[in-house]
Amino acid sequence: MKFARYTFLGAAVWGLLVLLPQFFLESRVAAETPPAITHPEFYYGFLGVATAFQLVFLVVAFDPSAFRVLIPIAIVEKLGFAVPAIILYLSGRMAAGGFFIGAITDLLLAALFTVSMVKVARST
Repeated sequence: MKFARYTFLGAAVWGLLVLLPQFFLESRVAAETPPAITHPEFYYGFLGVATAFQLVFLVVAFDPSAFRVLIPIAIVEKLGFAVPAIILYLSGRMAAGGFFIGAITDLLLAALFTVSMVKVARST
């Protein structure tokens, strides 16, 4: 159970540290990763949903066995970015920069969430 708690707590803290500053960096993101952000509602919508999921991770960290039903959803959330980003990278449509590193991080977290799910299932 400790493994799942620390995994989800670490994921939530990491996610909040990465996501929250981006609410104030729209112009910088647009300048560093052209083309410009033409639909800021998508930018802020993504950040809002992703930030909300960090709160889900905190809930799971609080009591993994009680919230084990959320663990597969958390895995899907991580794979939802990692898999398309890796496909885009392999097809030459994404650079090996910050977004790709984020995709690899999400893939690693999906694997750790899967291990957590197995460990929680065995302990309950």
